[in-house]
Amino acid sequence: MVTGLVKRYGGAAAVDGLTLAAERAKITSLLGPNGAGKTTTIEICEGYRRPDEGTVRVLGLDPVRDARALRPRVGVMLQSGGLPQAVPAGEYLRVMASFYAHPLDPAALLDQLGLAGSVQVPCRRLSGGQQQRLSLAAAVIGRPELVFLDEPTAGLDPQARHATWELIAELRTAGVSVILTTHFMEEAERLADGVVIVDHGRLVAEGTPAELTGSDGQLRFRAEPGLSTDSLLSVLPDGTTAKESPAGHYVIEAPGRVDPQLLAAVTGWCAEQGVLARDLSVESRTLEDVFLELTGRELRS
Repeated sequence: MVTGLVKRYGGAAAVDGLTLAAERAKITSLLGPNGAGKTTTIEICEGYRRPDEGTVRVLGLDPVRDARALRPRVGVMLQSGGLPQAVPAGEYLRVMASFYAHPLDPAALLDQLGLAGSVQVPCRRLSGGQQQRLSLAAAVIGRPELVFLDEPTAGLDPQARHATWELIAELRTAGVSVILTTHFMEEAERLADGVVIVDHGRLVAEGTPAELTGSDGQLRFRAEPGLSTDSLLSVLPDGTTAKESPAGHYVIEAPGRVDPQLLAAVTGWCAEQGVLARDLSVESRTLEDVFLELTGRELRS
């Protein structure tokens, strides 16, 4: 639970009055563009930084004052770094397991993450994706009650990504709370029970993926530029919107799922105009659509 969190660097607030909560035994995805305050918030929750204002409770405890009590109960996966470069992967994970009373089986975990053939390989010789998976294994080896995962599938190939997703889902099934930060919107939409979107250190949206994306459907097609969207709207149900963006690309948004009647109305209108609708597709609003609408499309440094 984070309440009224403020963290300043110099005169700028990296986190500006942020309040959010993550449910136990659920996957909560914290999303935001670069510089939104995600990393600072997570580092405060992990006890690495102190807040300037507000309160933070992790498993009911203060992450700084109660760090010793929290450490065995919380797993942390960093996006990069932290691995002993000269130590073989299997030995590293066995050593990590020795710090806990009831760890997972290191060999089984390495096998699940596709690292069984790299047991004797020094960490420095692992590929970037293999190092990511080893860092994930180290974060969960102690059977934590809560685990922080920072970009867990960055740089992974599709097979490794799906194996990682399966492990994260298994953690939830086992009653583990997961805080996931990612720039991969499909990952958040696929895994998360709850999504929190922050920007400029403030909360801009929260809810389940379904709540955030809504039920609106989209029908898209390509045709010659400059068609009258007002004319098109005249044959469509009330509440429907139509726009051309970019030129020659038309998007119809309906309040509810796109049904056969709407599809027939659009194609019938195109026929009346003597227009061939190309690449016609029916889509749902995605979490990425919502994210870009809320945080903008400009690049962030």
